[in-house]
Amino acid sequence: MTPSTPEPSQVTYATCPLCEATCGLEITTTGRQITGIRGDPADVFSHGYICPKAYSLKELDADPDRLRGPMLRQGGQWRAVSWDDAFAEIARRLTPIQQQYGRDAVAVYLGNPNVHNLSGQLYNTPLLRALGTRNIYTASTLDQMPKQVSAGYMFGTMLSIPIPDVDRADYLLILGANPLVSNGSLMTAPDMRGRIRALLARGGRVVVVDPRRTRTAAEASEHLFIHPGTDPHFLFALVHTLFAEGLVNPAHLTEHLNGIEELRALAAPFTPEAVAATCGITPDVTRRIARELATAPRAAVYTRIGACTQQFGTLTSWLGDVLNALTGNLDRPGGALFPRAAAGARNTSGLPGTGKGIRPGFKKSRVRGLPQIYGELPTVCLAEEITTPGDGQVRALITIAGNPALSAPNGDRLNAALGQLDFMVSVDCYLNETTRHADVILPPPSPLQRAHYDLAFYQLSIRNIAHYSPPVFPRESGQLDEWEILLRLTAIAAGQDATIPAAVIDDMVASQLVQREVRTAGSPVEGRDSAELLAALQPRRGPERLLDFLLRTGPYGDAFGARPDGLTLAQLEAAPHGIDLGPLQPRIPEVLRTPSGKVELAPPLIVADVERLRAALDHPRPPVVLIGRRDLRSNNSWMHNLHVLVKGDDPCVLLVHPQDAARLNLAEGVAARVTSAAGSVAAPVHITDEMMPGVVSLPHGWGHGVPGSQMRIAAEHAGVSINRLIPDDAVDPLSGNAILNAIPVTLAPVK
Repeated sequence: MTPSTPEPSQVTYATCPLCEATCGLEITTTGRQITGIRGDPADVFSHGYICPKAYSLKELDADPDRLRGPMLRQGGQWRAVSWDDAFAEIARRLTPIQQQYGRDAVAVYLGNPNVHNLSGQLYNTPLLRALGTRNIYTASTLDQMPKQVSAGYMFGTMLSIPIPDVDRADYLLILGANPLVSNGSLMTAPDMRGRIRALLARGGRVVVVDPRRTRTAAEASEHLFIHPGTDPHFLFALVHTLFAEGLVNPAHLTEHLNGIEELRALAAPFTPEAVAATCGITPDVTRRIARELATAPRAAVYTRIGACTQQFGTLTSWLGDVLNALTGNLDRPGGALFPRAAAGARNTSGLPGTGKGIRPGFKKSRVRGLPQIYGELPTVCLAEEITTPGDGQVRALITIAGNPALSAPNGDRLNAALGQLDFMVSVDCYLNETTRHADVILPPPSPLQRAHYDLAFYQLSIRNIAHYSPPVFPRESGQLDEWEILLRLTAIAAGQDATIPAAVIDDMVASQLVQREVRTAGSPVEGRDSAELLAALQPRRGPERLLDFLLRTGPYGDAFGARPDGLTLAQLEAAPHGIDLGPLQPRIPEVLRTPSGKVELAPPLIVADVERLRAALDHPRPPVVLIGRRDLRSNNSWMHNLHVLVKGDDPCVLLVHPQDAARLNLAEGVAARVTSAAGSVAAPVHITDEMMPGVVSLPHGWGHGVPGSQMRIAAEHAGVSINRLIPDDAVDPLSGNAILNAIPVTLAPVK
């Protein structure tokens, strides 16, 4: 017998799609098997760095619990069906609901993975337009909406977020963020440990303000405990000190700022002495931090999820950028600058330096009357919109890569509400805590079977980068790509035949995108013939066609021949390690899209909320409050079915300070009952002085193993859901963001 020739191995270079860091990967395969995953040492951005999540891609691709084809639930049982039968069932049941009860009777929830997905970034919008519903909910109002709102009012678009120039900074003040775990969040930055260590090695300082001594705080020059939810009081005291000590110096920004004197008046009540008891930070420390920030050669303030998910999330996000502006560090190398993304950024399109800005949404939620923000309603409204009878009641739900049953506040209430829907469709690869309520599940292919480009995260990157990844593996025969799934849903939502090919809708989407761009004043293809541009994109289809167009009409693009050396998708395909477009550069006033053409330091709606903050100085502090936390091996609730990420010590433990443990008779490793106004859970205790006294912490995204879900490994490491303890009756009023931190709780040992 002649021995068979072994299959040759192949190396593919890709961008990790599992978090914001966009690390480059070198993936070795033999046939359909992955034989190795390591960091790509030639990647222009991550230079070989990866975190443990990258290794899990092999397990995720092979996970037997991951759904490979459409599933239909009938009589409480799931069965596999064809794609045509699945879409026919959706048309049969969804269309009558729209016709009888109106467009608002159908709601949509978009989960966090959508922003890591090129198809989701490009094709969810056509679906939402076709549905025509006001009931749009996303993970943004459980996470970062306050930062998007403050950035919109100050700079004109929701992703015009100043990003700390970590690689050139001398001083970094961090509040409510743990970038060594997140690798940056609303700050795309692989290997934050290495970057922070480099900052310290060149003589710089990093100060972390957090109620927990996180991994980032342990690496920092200094860590300051702060009572949860009081970050804006501390930041306002810094602003007060800058004015009181004559340290305000916007420098090059002065002519581009509106509202400096109004800020002086707003900061007057927030003296370091007035906020000391509220924050737990002494006046002398507050003044010292203000002076350090003002006198450092190059400095930046960075606020993130802990600063967003509190009752004053928008004020906190706003004040961080106010401090950057008042110290002259906004739009300055080594300070906080605006990236110039290669594709898709609103602040690089149209006429530079001015725009419409943002306005509060006119539509409101039916039950509570909370306003839309950027076209979406607060996720805390979803349960009540399902369960409250009346005109406009939500009767059907489409979830796309989301698990709100675990990630939204008052999870017990939302779970009960999902069970009352007339119909539910989920685009998801798992039968999880949310999708178990669905009637039809449409699974996308493995992440390794999809092309990838980080449209959103390159708009938030500490360096201007472009990197496109082709699929590592081909799709199985008959498997639809995610964009095809979304477009067939779009056809049904628009009242079209359920059998209409996705390619037909795709042609319409591409044509609309091109026509809109040629009508845009200031576009590099303004006035061009749209048919000619569409022809130049052939033979590409799907997300690659749209991405090529966005790149070619972006700030580095070839403008379809007008700039012959400009960027195209073909260039990225020929550069498997990515293309480095250079460090961040000053962009004011060109980047602004405010009606005034200036940075608005005192937007009226934000100013109006300051009195609520001042009144909170007099509020008593609860004896014990709860905060969340994230883990390097976890990605919200959607990576817990992979052994490589859940092995080892149990991450779902309650962190308690030794003083609180002694006072409440809690013991290491023994379960404690945690009770809030919303619910109660029991979790094992870990006693540690990394917590501030009076503050306890549970991780986000756990609580698996519920009946009806089919995630074996996740069920073996179930943990408890912190969101069963989070009330859903309060939000940050400016952004609609859920309040997930500083939740009053009581603790007691479980007998």
